[in-house]
Parts: sequence; structure tokens; C-alpha cells
Amino acid sequence: MNVNDVDPQLEALAINTIRCIAMDAPHKAKSGHQGTAMALAPLAHVLFTRVLRYSANYPDWANRDRFILSAGHASILQYAMLYLTGFGLTIDDIRNFRQWGSLTPGHPEVGHTTGVEVTTGPLGQGFANAVGMAISERWMRAQYGSEKIDHRIYAICGDGDLSEGISHEAASLAGQQKLGRLICIYDDNHITIDGPTELSLQDNAAKRFEAYGWHVIDIGEAGEDLDAIDAALKQARENEDAPSLIIIRTHIGYPSPTLVDSPSAHGYAFKDPEIAEVKATMGFPSEEPFYVPEEVLSFYQSAGRKYDDEAATASWTPNSELGSWNLNDVQDQYESQVGDSVATRVASGVCLNEISSNLAVIAGGADLTGNTGTALKETSVLSSDNPAGKQLFYGVREHAMGAIMNGIALHGGIVPVGGTFLVFSDYMRPAIRLAALTQAKVIYSFTHDSVGVGEDGPTHQPIEQIMSLRAIPGLTVIRPADAKETVAAWITALENNGPTALILSRQNLPILEETDVEMAQQGCYTIKEHSSPEAILIATGSEVSLCMQYAEDKPVRVVSMPSWELSSSPPSPENCSLSVSVEAGITMGWAQYASKHVGIDRFGSSAPGNEVMHNLGVNLQSIQEALSE
Repeated sequence: MNVNDVDPQLEALAINTIRCIAMDAPHKAKSGHQGTAMALAPLAHVLFTRVLRYSANYPDWANRDRFILSAGHASILQYAMLYLTGFGLTIDDIRNFRQWGSLTPGHPEVGHTTGVEVTTGPLGQGFANAVGMAISERWMRAQYGSEKIDHRIYAICGDGDLSEGISHEAASLAGQQKLGRLICIYDDNHITIDGPTELSLQDNAAKRFEAYGWHVIDIGEAGEDLDAIDAALKQARENEDAPSLIIIRTHIGYPSPTLVDSPSAHGYAFKDPEIAEVKATMGFPSEEPFYVPEEVLSFYQSAGRKYDDEAATASWTPNSELGSWNLNDVQDQYESQVGDSVATRVASGVCLNEISSNLAVIAGGADLTGNTGTALKETSVLSSDNPAGKQLFYGVREHAMGAIMNGIALHGGIVPVGGTFLVFSDYMRPAIRLAALTQAKVIYSFTHDSVGVGEDGPTHQPIEQIMSLRAIPGLTVIRPADAKETVAAWITALENNGPTALILSRQNLPILEETDVEMAQQGCYTIKEHSSPEAILIATGSEVSLCMQYAEDKPVRVVSMPSWELSSSPPSPENCSLSVSVEAGITMGWAQYASKHVGIDRFGSSAPGNEVMHNLGVNLQSIQEALSE
């Protein structure tokens, strides 16, 4: 069957089948969002039968179009399409919507359900992920040629996505970059959980996106018009000078006789009476949940196989072009360039530049590129005129940077590196959490890692940030003591299959003779031993050299612990239970490794960094007092 030349009655039957699934699955789960999926059924139908280049039998085909449901609460819409087009979901998976261990969780999760490209939960994240994927597609097309990479990124977003600040940040950068392969469809249904959007929203999305430099297509009340939707998507594909926003006015809960445009339809509103009412309107049997006509399933499965031949013969993958890296010569560069003392942010920048020429990497900072060691010396700026550049200037957009990096990584074939001050990782936290949840291979360069920042004061001096990052499951956090441990941190980050946060100093730190690149990769090791230790000092980052200074003539063992995630419990001194953690941040959490703590459990102060550090108790005297108590 030619899916582009279909009987309109079959298409109507197919769309109504999606709507029935959108009601039945949440009803069985007694949880979920029905109305949005019902209203978007025609759009999903057009995308998966007329527009998207994909192969359900070869879901990892490198040159497939990417589809992102940024409005992830409408996940049953995506699951319905993945089931119907043959991605491997079964009708039983649909029945098990939102149940323990099912392949159809409440929000789409990449790596969990075949056909899902990114994990969308917090609104706006998927929109920004799409921007990252569009950057990846364009970069690889410029780098490797359109015969290998030549596809588009499609995303569905809603009022919630465009209300969140992250969408503004990401849209602004996408417009500046002129990402012509990015097509976002805005489901303008005028409804939030609280009620009509007019309760809290009056801005004009079309004018706003035009101001960002987007190509805006407003098709108005065409949510049920398949040909109008198709034509708008075609128009967007033909305009590659700017990203496109297609605005579609839909009616949540359509075609319900009683719940159309109702805020309750944003959630679980359709129960037995309402479902029966809608199914009667559509001519579907109300007594048979999860009813899928055979001709509908056959039609959609045919659509899912349309590009099988092309996908089956495509052997190239972007990861085969990822490149190589070698950090063996970095220590010599330290010695020749900076002597025996260097800030770990500078040391990190040397590592990044060492690998950037041979590795498929895109690096940059949120307006702090030079300050965070993410400036590339031997490469060009990534822009619309130079899409194969490796230096991406994100601007003052930490939140979007984090989510865009996730999109770059999950597209495949590029390692994104992004930098900002550690204290501003708070802006990025939702994206960092999702990177950990999805095991996206991203590298964060978080610098100015303590009150050693100095004069900028407590707003810029991180206190709780390191510990808060350690609290994220699946995120590897590394705070190196010196340049050599920074090399180890980079080796670990490049070998890691998930996200890595490098915690780096602003101030120069001595390159310690005792630190070791290989041992540091274990996360925890002894750098000063004593034949009869009376105590153990466990430190990270800049505090390791402080402990080494204290231990010069003391019967103590010094342990450098750059990464909790990489280490087992540090060794305890024989015949001694006294251990002290030393880190310029909150002491919460250190009790699992030490009995006493030297740290900072208050906000900082504006003064030169060494004075702030000393006056807040990160000094030799505090170590002595902890060991003497």
C-alpha cells in the first residue's frame, strides 16, 4: 500500500484509532494525559506516514529523522505511533502504560523504549534537546558529507514548553545559528492544568520566534486538516535558512462532545462514560478497549517499513568517526607552559586542546569560555557560515547549554564539552539530572570551585554545589588536586559512557610530586604514607596540597579522593579510627568516609580568595584542631 495515496476514510479510521488508544491506556492505568494526545492524533499521523524518514525495523539508522515529543506528558501519543508502525511495542505494552517495568512509562525515556530519542519530562528540555540535535546534524553533514548525514529534527512542543525559560534561551541560540533543519510544531491549545493559558500568558509566540530569527508558519485552526499540516511541514522543510516554528491551534480532548477545551482533559479526565461517548461519536465499539482495526495496523506498519531498504544498506555510523585522543604528552606541556603551579581549570584547557584536533568534540562556555578552560586555540567558531567549527559560544544561557549538550550527545557521534562557574551549575541542574538519567556522554567544566573565587563574594562562591552534584545518581564528579590529577580526570571523562562533571580551581595549585595519573583514575589513593599513622586526612582539589603541607612532619596518612563515584572507601589507618575530611564546601555527606570534618557550612564573603579560605576555617589550624579534639 502506498501510504502517500490513501483512502481518506482509512486515514480517518487510523487517526481515531490513535485517539482510542490515547483514552484507553491512561484509563486502564488510572493515570496519564489523554486530551493532548487525542488532539494531536492528526499531526502524529501526518508525521509518521507522510513526513518522517525512519525505519521501524532499523531504529538506530544513523540518517533517520529525529522526532522529539517535548510535551512528554502526552507520551501515549508517541507510544501509540511506535506500536502501530512496528517499533517493537505490543498491544500488551500499551495496556501496561505507566506500570512497573513496562516499556511505556509516564514520560518517554531514551534507552528504555525503542524509537524514543531523548528523555522528556521537565517541560522545555526536549525543545532544547532538539536544538542540540540540529547542531549535531548540521556539524556532521558539513564534516562527513550529505551522502552520510542528511536529515531533519522534528519536535512537538506545547504552551508549557514555551512558557519555561529554557525554551527562550534555546530558541534564541537556534535562531542565531540559523538551524534550518530544525522544525518545531507548537501545539497551541490554550489550556494548562490550572485553566486557560490566558490566566498567565499573553505573549505572542509567533512574533517572539520571528524576533529570534525563526521562520514562523501559523496554520491556525487546522488541527484536523491533514493536507494543511502536510503543506506546512513541506514549507518548513524547504526553508533551510532558519529554524521553523509551525503553530497549530488544536482543541484538547477533541472530538469529545463534553470535554473539548476543558482543563481537566489535560490529565486523566476520560473514564468509562466519557470514553463511550467519544467512541460513539467516532463510530468505534465502546465495549472493546484497545481495539485496533487490522487495516489500520497494516497501514501503519507499511509506513514504518517505507525506508527499510535505505536503512538496511547504510553501514556508516557517526560513532565510527568519533576520533581518537591521547593525553600522554600533556604533562610535558604543563612543565613547558606553566611551570610547577597551575590552576586546574587551565590544566583542563590544555587537555581539551590536546584532544580537540583528533576528536569529534564541540566545546564552549556560557559566556565564560576563556575562564572555564573551554576555549579552543586551533579550531574555528561554529556558526551558520562555518557549521563544522568546534567552538560553540552558548552565550549567557547555562540552562539551555546543559540541555543542548544532551541533544548533541544523544544524537550520536560528538562529545559536547560545556563550561561555567561551579555555582552556576544550579542553573543547569535539570539538564544535568537528565544527562545522568539517560547516560548522555557529556563533559562539564565547572570552574571557580570554592570560596577561593574571592572578591566576587558569596553569590559566586560555591558552598553546597559539589555535594549536590554528588547526590545525582549516574553522574561522575571529579575534583582533581593538581594538573596531573586533571589529566586523570579527562581520561576518565573520555572513557566514561555517561556524564562527567570536572570541578576545577580558579587559583593556581602546586603540581604535587606525589600525585599519580594512573592512581587518580581509581578515585581515591594514598599520596603520603606513614609507618605508624595516627590519623588519616582525606581531601579533594585544592585542599590536598594543604593536607600535604600539614603532614610534612606529622604521623598522618594523606589520601587524595578526587571522585567519590570512582572510589571504594578509603583505607583506614591501622590501630587508629581517627579520620578527617578536608574540603572547601559543606561537610554533609563526608560522615561515610571520615569521623571529623574541616569544611565550610555557611556562605562565603567578598575578599581575596586566600583570605576567605583562611577566615572560613580551611587552614592548617583547623586541621590541627580537628585532630586534637
